[in-house]
This record gives sequence, C-alpha cells and structure tokens, in this order.
Amino acid sequence: MAGFVLRYLSRKDVEGLALPMSEVIHAVEGALREKGQGTAEMPPKPGIHPAPDAFLHAMPALLKEAGAAGLKWIAGYPQNLAKGLPYISGLFILNDVGTGLPLAVMDATWITGVRTGAATAVAARYLARPEASSVGILACGLQGRTNLEALACLFPLQRVHAYDVKVEAACRYAEEMGPRLGLDVRVVSSPREAVEGMDLVVTSGPIRKDPFPSIPAGWLASGSFACALDFDSYWTPEAMAEVDLLATDDRSQLSYYRSVGYFRNTPEPHLDLGDLVTGRHPGRTSPHQRTMSLNLGLAVEDVATARLLYRKALEAGAGVELEL
Repeated sequence: MAGFVLRYLSRKDVEGLALPMSEVIHAVEGALREKGQGTAEMPPKPGIHPAPDAFLHAMPALLKEAGAAGLKWIAGYPQNLAKGLPYISGLFILNDVGTGLPLAVMDATWITGVRTGAATAVAARYLARPEASSVGILACGLQGRTNLEALACLFPLQRVHAYDVKVEAACRYAEEMGPRLGLDVRVVSSPREAVEGMDLVVTSGPIRKDPFPSIPAGWLASGSFACALDFDSYWTPEAMAEVDLLATDDRSQLSYYRSVGYFRNTPEPHLDLGDLVTGRHPGRTSPHQRTMSLNLGLAVEDVATARLLYRKALEAGAGVELEL
C-alpha cells in the first residue's frame, strides 16, 4: 500500500524503550476502568491447543475512550523450557481505530510480562493492606520479575522469599532482583516458605488443565493478598475456599475456562477488577481478610501497553518502518 508505513518493533526495540512500570500500571488501571464502565470491547479469547498444556490464543480488544485497538497472538508452551526456549512468545498488532489499518507489529513477550505485573499491582492496590512489606514469589521467570517490580512501585517492600522448582532459577532471580530493587531476596526451598507469613504472594507457574497444586489451606496468613497467574495450578480448592474475598480480572473468561475443564473446584469469584477500579466494590474492608485475585490476562491490558510503546517508539524513532 503506497505511502502507508507499518512500524516493526523487535523484542530488543521494545525493551530498549524502557517504558517505566509506573506508566504501565496507570495505563492498565485505565483499561480496567474502561472495561468496568463498558467502554471497552473484548470478546473471550479463542484458542487452540497443539500439545498438552500448550496454547495459542488470539486476544483482540478495543479501548474506545483511549482510541486504541489491537490483537495479540500469544503462545504458551511449557515444553519449551526443557529446550531452552521461552514458555511465552507472541506478536501484537496495533491498529488505527479510524481506518482499521495496522500501525505497528511488535514483540508481545515483554508486553505480556509487564502488563501482567501491572495488573497484579492494580489488584493489590485495592485488595492488599497498604503497609504490606513482604512478598512470596513462586516461579522465578519473567512474570516473577515483572510482578515484583510492579508491587515495589506501590508497596513499601523489604523482604522477598523466592521459590522455583529449579533452584538455579531462584538463585539467578535473587542475584538480579535484590540489587535492582534494593530488596532482601532470599531463596527458599519449598512453596510453604514462600507463602506462610508473607503479606503478598504471587504464583506464576505453567498453567495446567489437570494441576497438582501444592498450596493447601492454612498457609496463606490472615490479612494477606495472593495473586494466582497460573489459574489454580498452585492452589488447592481448600486454600481458595478459605479466601474471604476472591476476585478475577474477568468473570466471563473464567466461566468460559470452567466450561472447558479448568477451575473445576474453584469457588465463584465475588467480583472482578472492573468493579474495584470503578468503585462499585470497596475491595478489602478489614485488615484481617484473606484476599486473592485470579488474573487470567486481558487483551485490554495488552492494547493499553502497546499504545504506550507505539507512542514512545514514534518519539524515539525506534523500530523499522515497512511499507504495507
């Protein structure tokens, strides 16, 4: 198409823009507000499953107030870890709302990791105690990193317990994230040590249709907040049942996943994040409540983050211009 330019942003280009996490949190909260207000369009994400516990999902969304639209094509392959390949990979297409023409194609791996951390921080803003200072991280990959960074933007963190099934991964995590965020990051040898006594807990292991969860009832302390990014793969039904306030980022998506065999024994959430950011639900009402958010990952969050990246890329002249 003569005269029309598409901007391609590689993983290196995206990371090089150094988009501050605080800006992503603000954008993601705005996207969740639009969803809660009904000014966003986001159909349930269709997917295919070429291998056990692997998925390829199409995630489109429109933010009418922000004037942004796009689609993420994202893959999750737990089998890749044994091959030295990333668990999550994908591309994002950002479209012009007025014409429908594509503005940019960019790596979606960084977007997925960062917006996921930002969404956890938004949930924690309403569901965690504001003085929360300790975090348990279970799974020390990209999402373990971005979630800790996002929580550090909003809470006076001091102590982190890091657990991973691969001890070397947890050690690398501690060596990197401790100095980077100025935190005491301690490697622990069991899931229990990463949950008990922690103010905040984040689990981000592989998503499994038939999970073998390791967190029972009784480990999550009174007054703590947990965010499960791996569906119910880490948390037993009994552990979820003792949560006083259970949220999700999207009830309709959770219902869809339940209909195809996930979340078979998970309690029905009391609210979604859109209820919190629009003020329809007050969130935590007692310092003693156990709270949890089941964050499935929303396309509106991807669109909001990609819009920020595109604007910054234009300012910096980043990426490669391709004629459509």
